[in-house]
Amino acid sequence: MKLIIAFATATMLSLVASTIAQEESPSPATEEKASATVEETPVPAATARPTTTTTESAAAAKKEATTAAKKEATTTAAPKKAGSPMAAASPAKKMSVEAALKDSENKWEASFTTHDPSVAQSLVASDFAGVYWDGKVTSKSSLIGEMKKDKDTYKSTVNEKLAVHSYGPTVAVVVGTSHEKGTGKDGKAFDRVFRFTDTWVERNGQWQCVASQVMKVRG
Repeated sequence: MKLIIAFATATMLSLVASTIAQEESPSPATEEKASATVEETPVPAATARPTTTTTESAAAAKKEATTAAKKEATTTAAPKKAGSPMAAASPAKKMSVEAALKDSENKWEASFTTHDPSVAQSLVASDFAGVYWDGKVTSKSSLIGEMKKDKDTYKSTVNEKLAVHSYGPTVAVVVGTSHEKGTGKDGKAFDRVFRFTDTWVERNGQWQCVASQVMKVRG
């Protein structure tokens, strides 16, 4: 009887131990699944090393900026050629008062050669008052009339020794001599020199002769 009980007890313990061993041991399917999971997990790729360091990038950017600045400075400082469109578009430099009045006096004197009264018409003020070399008092209309009636043939008419005296920004006096050579209406040659004093006033941006005193020096 004791042997039977001992055998039964040993059998039961063996069954219990076998059951416990089966529960603790992982199943083949579980091991296979775990293995597959490990194999399918992607290995992170190594991070690529940047080809240019931060210091190199800063140096390249500084070099590029310096090159651009030099190019811009060269373009800005380049002189304009006389025949370039930019040079042609530049406004002409304004003449000085002295240069402008001397130019007007010379044009006025030269107009006697061609008997062209339009020059005096544009330069002489409408309220002009003058004293001619023979003592006659002249106005703008009488001055223009004398030019139209002049029958002398001029070889040359030039101004000499012009001096400009400014009396403020809009008033100036020109003192000089005019030298005229040619042939009179009687066929005789003449060589005349006049001394004159012309008073000029700037009105609306234009210089006009408002008064004149003329004296014959020779001829």
